[in-house]
Amino acid sequence: MSHSTATSARDRLEQILSRLNERRHEEKAFMRVYADSARAEADAADRRRREGNGLGPLDGKIVSIKDLIDVAGEPTLAGSVIRRDTPAAERDALVVRRLRAAGAVIIGKTHMTEFAFTAVGLNPHYPAPGNATDKTLIPGGSSSGAGVSAAEGTCDIAIGSDTGGSIRIPAALNGIAGFKPTARRIPLDGTFPLSPTLDSIGPLARAVADCAMADAVMAGVQPYPLAARPVAGLRIGIPFGLLLEDLSPEIATAFSASLDRLAGAGAEIVDCTIDDLIGRLRQATRIGSIAGLEASRIHAAWLPDDTAPVDERVKAPLRRRLAVSDEAIANLLQTRRALAAEMDERLSAYDLVALPTTPIAAVPIASLETDEAEYDRVEGLLLRNCQVANQFNLNAVTLPMPGLTRPAGLMLVGRNGTDETVLATALSAEALLRDK
Repeated sequence: MSHSTATSARDRLEQILSRLNERRHEEKAFMRVYADSARAEADAADRRRREGNGLGPLDGKIVSIKDLIDVAGEPTLAGSVIRRDTPAAERDALVVRRLRAAGAVIIGKTHMTEFAFTAVGLNPHYPAPGNATDKTLIPGGSSSGAGVSAAEGTCDIAIGSDTGGSIRIPAALNGIAGFKPTARRIPLDGTFPLSPTLDSIGPLARAVADCAMADAVMAGVQPYPLAARPVAGLRIGIPFGLLLEDLSPEIATAFSASLDRLAGAGAEIVDCTIDDLIGRLRQATRIGSIAGLEASRIHAAWLPDDTAPVDERVKAPLRRRLAVSDEAIANLLQTRRALAAEMDERLSAYDLVALPTTPIAAVPIASLETDEAEYDRVEGLLLRNCQVANQFNLNAVTLPMPGLTRPAGLMLVGRNGTDETVLATALSAEALLRDK
């Protein structure tokens, strides 16, 4: 379905609802579909368009919402069965209110891994949504349903969250764009936290322009079509070292070809060293990841309960982190702030940093379901490059790389607060990276 078609929002919505209805007995990407309210919203958008008083670029766009963001009238499960009895949300999360006010048609809530803690896309309580390009492959997580819904066209834009790569990993593995804003750019009010220090809410879509519009609306800034920022003359740093190890041969080739296209358009590709800063943060987080430590406090009430029906991959690490003192966590966060300031200084020499979003493409779901060691290896690789942007308080966008049999992404990373510049550059890079 093309974005530019002049079909009405209601017609496009009905096409999607009919697809979802056909597979309703095996639905895996969506937790809930709001058919009635979405129809009313689509009709209102069409009426505004006919009357010539549209609400801007998001008016009539069909948007899915990750299941840790409040939608009034139902409990926010955050991918967990233990939250089924929590009271219904009294009002929409702030980002949902802003999206609705901009005319977005909210179609439903998407699947996620439990409490957004894991990156592969599997949740023991629900069948895994298969990758949009091949249902036997992992979708990536934790915004698994978001990545699939945006890539398969059951929404125009999916809203996800990203604490260590949870927007960019599913976007990359499903062959679409995804944007992790600078933390705090988009308010977290009404969203279930994983790690208040690292959490960001952001968009996934087939086009960067849609990500940019959704980002602006959720950030509360005036959405206007971003002007593409040419890559000519940009200094793009490549962090040779840790983050370029263990690339699959296909991704190594595609990354190199992507850099060639950027260089061909006039970008200056230069070496950039950040391994020392990554090493120091790794040392500081030997007591536990920031996300795991903060989550252990959020989930402290049920963690001591051996019978709590929660994914072992969530329960076990969080339980270990409960033993770490509040003082040790405070010291770690102070170290992290200092390292983020050093990273900001280091990156001031570059317009952007470029990396493969993930070192590997999606693997078969079956290969991970019973092999714990392989699951851990794959998850570690998926998180490795993405989490740097969260840990050092940066922003980052992933774009599909050309020439691959299974999708993977090129990640452009910018300094704290350079979100609009990164998105504007991504608009140019997206055009350069299209499969020719």
